[in-house]
Amino acid sequence: MAEVQTNRRLAAILAADVVGYSRLMAANEDGTLAALKHFRENLFNPAVAGHNGRIVKLIGDGTLVEFASVVDAVECAVAVQNAVANRILPPGEPAIQLRIGVNLGDVIIDGDDIYGDGVNVAARLEPLAEPGGVCISSIVHEGVGNRIDSAFRDCGQVRVKNIDRPISIWKWRPGDAPAAAPAKKPAREARSQAPSIAVLPFDNMSGDPGQDYFSDGMTEDIITDLAKVAGLIVIARNSSFAYKGKKFDIRDVARELNVRFVLEGSIRHAGNRVRVTAQLIDATSGAHVWAERYDRDLTDIFAVQDDLTQRIVSALKVTLSPAEKARIVESGAPANVEAHDHFIRARELLLGATQNRETFEQAVAALNRAIELDPNYAQAYAGLAWAYVLDYTNQWTKAADRALDIARGYADQAVEKDPREPLARFASAMVAGRQRDMARGVAEANAALALSPNYSPARGLLASFELFAGRPLEAIAQMERNMRLDPVVSQQGLQFLGMAYLVAGKYETAALIFKQRLMLAPMSDSARSLLASALGHLGEPGEARRVWDELKAINPNYSFAAHISRLPFQKEEDVKRIAEGLVKAGLPTD
Repeated sequence: MAEVQTNRRLAAILAADVVGYSRLMAANEDGTLAALKHFRENLFNPAVAGHNGRIVKLIGDGTLVEFASVVDAVECAVAVQNAVANRILPPGEPAIQLRIGVNLGDVIIDGDDIYGDGVNVAARLEPLAEPGGVCISSIVHEGVGNRIDSAFRDCGQVRVKNIDRPISIWKWRPGDAPAAAPAKKPAREARSQAPSIAVLPFDNMSGDPGQDYFSDGMTEDIITDLAKVAGLIVIARNSSFAYKGKKFDIRDVARELNVRFVLEGSIRHAGNRVRVTAQLIDATSGAHVWAERYDRDLTDIFAVQDDLTQRIVSALKVTLSPAEKARIVESGAPANVEAHDHFIRARELLLGATQNRETFEQAVAALNRAIELDPNYAQAYAGLAWAYVLDYTNQWTKAADRALDIARGYADQAVEKDPREPLARFASAMVAGRQRDMARGVAEANAALALSPNYSPARGLLASFELFAGRPLEAIAQMERNMRLDPVVSQQGLQFLGMAYLVAGKYETAALIFKQRLMLAPMSDSARSLLASALGHLGEPGEARRVWDELKAINPNYSFAAHISRLPFQKEEDVKRIAEGLVKAGLPTD
């Protein structure tokens, strides 16, 4: 079993059941079983995969499915029911029709299975749906907002078995009028059934822990190259590296990261020679798609990385555009291998769990040496911009007050050296964000994503910029996409997601997300403050004050005004909306 386990998480749950299954079985048992198998294999399962869902289990004629995105869950439910309604069946084939319920809530993870209130409510909603229709909870309806094209009908509150509170429900069935077009609907990326892959940290087989930076650096470079392919879903470094040094089962990794393919390997680096082994595994079957070993001179390391990337893309049957081919081949790696070695040493320091003045100075020294060896090395200039942003944030040095100006200079040089380098654009966006220039930040983050669609740090940055620029619905869409790319670390981004829902006026969803955040970070004062605001808007002042009392016990000096002033909101009404929730609960906003 994997040592990396997420015991609880926020998930959208879809529960589906066949209408009149017992009647169908009584009339034609063999035909019904065959029809149900055909239905699952050719309609239901592909729809789930196409909407990034995971089938948790089959329960007789029922199915339980988990989604990271509530929009994906509802769009999947509607797509399935529309497809069922439009099917033309061969004569004599039993008609398989479903009821579907969808809920958003906290779930408990137990191996492949899930439990908890989120699952229970979904199971209770399913029988309330009309045959061929979908029934969703109010929190799901609030969460999808105007991001889907189907209009759900408000069907009031109901009480269901084993749930101690009334549930507000909304229903839809094929033929219902489409949703009215909003004045501005947030853009949503085209749906694709792209192959999904996680690149796990390559094992350091050199016998020297000091060589970890080299094996980690090569892993990062492969992820970086694959991230440039629009036809792939590539899990971010942060989530893949959660398995570094752990014992795991590939099937558990694939389930936890929601991918089909996993790349693993090892590196032995000695002197000027490198031995690299790699194997691409199809986690659904455990079969090796291919395996390869390279024994090369160190100067050939970039050719090895390029060959690995090309082999993966070919094996997954992804067609590269000419621009993607060029971006991978011209990946920004310098001609000078020693310069690249200094860069990856610095990158590991900047990404490391321990960040302080000492690691900052070591990273800056390594990056400056890389530039001495290759004055046109755009990634090294971008790394310096990144380092000085960290200095500004953490106030490590006496120059910290002017560190942003230093960072801006390096970011501009990085973009000038190579405007097609995603890290250069990301560094420029990062500096713009610290300078509260949201327009430039959005432009640079979008430029990075145009060059590397799977570049999770840039997508997370863009989501925060959209939030602070006053576009919370766009922020939510970007955050949900980023949670697909970075499922382990994305749990830390729940506070941003909750804040976006809070600013968007979707208080029930915001409260649920902040509660989930507190399960993962029980000592967070800021999450409690924002939860209290959501509860105030929901008309629960007593619960809001209880949460506030917990906050003050954790941090007696907490100030909402000081907290909110540190966040670069561009619209005063967004700050006022958060403060109004506290006022409604009778809580201070100073």
